[in-house]
Amino acid sequence: MKNRLISILFLSFIALSSIVFFILAVILWLFTFLFDRRLVLLHLYSSFWASIYVWVMPAWSVSIQGRNNYRRKATYIMVSNHQSQLDILVAFNLFLPFKWVSKAEIFRIPLIGWNMVLNRYIKLKRGNKESTKKMMDDCEKRIREGSSIYFFPEGTRSENGIIKPFKTGAFVLAKKMKLPILPIAISGTTNALPKHSLNFHGHHDISIKVLNEVPYETFKDLSPEETGEFVRKIIAEHVKEHIVPI
Repeated sequence: MKNRLISILFLSFIALSSIVFFILAVILWLFTFLFDRRLVLLHLYSSFWASIYVWVMPAWSVSIQGRNNYRRKATYIMVSNHQSQLDILVAFNLFLPFKWVSKAEIFRIPLIGWNMVLNRYIKLKRGNKESTKKMMDDCEKRIREGSSIYFFPEGTRSENGIIKPFKTGAFVLAKKMKLPILPIAISGTTNALPKHSLNFHGHHDISIKVLNEVPYETFKDLSPEETGEFVRKIIAEHVKEHIVPI
């Protein structure tokens, strides 16, 4: 009962505060989009908006490691494992500029989804070939503008933290655009906000770790499938639920 009450209060806070945050996002967009072509300022504001929902939850303790492994002037294909809906809020805590690839349904969520549209994040309808092609085209366009792209290449959340096989889209893109891959490992969100649940389950230590980049030269002679498995193994070494199954 206590956990359910916390969930209701937390979700109510998100809903009400999002009205204010979205209005401010629109104002920021109006004043910056002409000179901030990559919308970096809007993305960093969105990172602050998302991070507040982690900061106000005392049951979640988030540690961040390896932020300096991100070269500010580089353009990356960023990939991480995916344990929970909470992963998105945790990744925003990095305060690094990038564009999300996210399922199209999220863009229809009032306020939060509308802000994703403002940011020019990238839609994907899973299982739709035309949508996949458009997603890749949109990614290439954002990359040419200088934006890094963030993928969850498992395609869906893991139910127990064990990392699923990686889909190839991110790695096809990395090879075609000759970009370095930036692996990111997330631990501790599986039980903090389990898949198919909006209830909270006690205190959880959450970590997000930016690992050393994988230069293009490292995987240029590998297939996208081989590259995906190579990067998956790198991330898996830093995900506690994968090392010690829960």
